[in-house]
Amino acid sequence: MSEPLNVLFLCTGNSARSILAEALMNRAGEGKIRAYSAGSRPTGAPNPYALDLLRREGFDTSFARSKSWDEFAGPDAPKMDFVFTVCDSAAAEECPFWPGQPMTAHWGLPDPAAIEGSEVEKALAFAETYRALSRRIGAFTALPLAALDAMSLQRKLREIGQQ
Repeated sequence: MSEPLNVLFLCTGNSARSILAEALMNRAGEGKIRAYSAGSRPTGAPNPYALDLLRREGFDTSFARSKSWDEFAGPDAPKMDFVFTVCDSAAAEECPFWPGQPMTAHWGLPDPAAIEGSEVEKALAFAETYRALSRRIGAFTALPLAALDAMSLQRKLREIGQQ
């Protein structure tokens, strides 16, 4: 693999889950994977709790911005190898759809930005989301991608989303 694989994390607002996933995948991918994030209806800014959590975990957050998935649909956009939705369809939240040929999977998680409560409760919701994404991304980066046929890989991607 000479060029990194491109992974796009999609969510509705692109302010929390997809931003966390982008950061985690870029770190875990060790230059072999390049992650991006976007939303169907971006909020316009990353959630402050997401940014605070990433900074506490040692991430440079200068990459983080809430952006539309349209940015990745144009002819000059990087070609995506994988697209993962991280919105929580079980909560009646709209999940974006990504056309084309990348491998796709739904890795839905509840929206930590939707938590109402104390500062501690909100921070805990973000920490839980971070841990869940970290586990899934760890499982993804451990896959022997070159050794799996397309059907096996698709099954593994779905299994990761159910962890």
